[in-house]
Amino acid sequence: MQKNSKGNNNLRVSDIELNSVDAEKAINESQNNFVELLPLEVTFKIFSQLDIQSLCRASVTCRSWNYTIRNSDSLWKPHCLTVRAVCQREIDDDLESGYSWRVILLRNYQKSKVKHEWLSGRYSNIRSPISLPEKIMCPMDADTWGEILEAELER
Repeated sequence: MQKNSKGNNNLRVSDIELNSVDAEKAINESQNNFVELLPLEVTFKIFSQLDIQSLCRASVTCRSWNYTIRNSDSLWKPHCLTVRAVCQREIDDDLESGYSWRVILLRNYQKSKVKHEWLSGRYSNIRSPISLPEKIMCPMDADTWGEILEAELER
């Protein structure tokens, strides 16, 4: 019986040690997390300096960063307005539908890249659907294809 109680005490001591190590680690991580330490305005200023790819990467760093980035529409608006240069009709329609800037960007970012490639003439020499690079293509509506065809006819 005494051996069992000693074994149980050892387990409890090691559990306490592990819990204290975990708690200490959490405190250190919290102290290194500027999102939790700095005023919200400063945090937004820092995140607003990031490009789209960096902002998306930062959002998967930890929960607090994800929450801050995901719920800060003002961080997504400038990127969305850049995409609007290519997809004005799509962005305006999404705004009228009440989507957030983040959702609008998610809905239109890939389309804007593909549409820009088409409008700049990158695919002017393609003669069949087999020649299209599948990885970067995305579905587009009839109005978008109309814009692309008009640009091709003007070349």
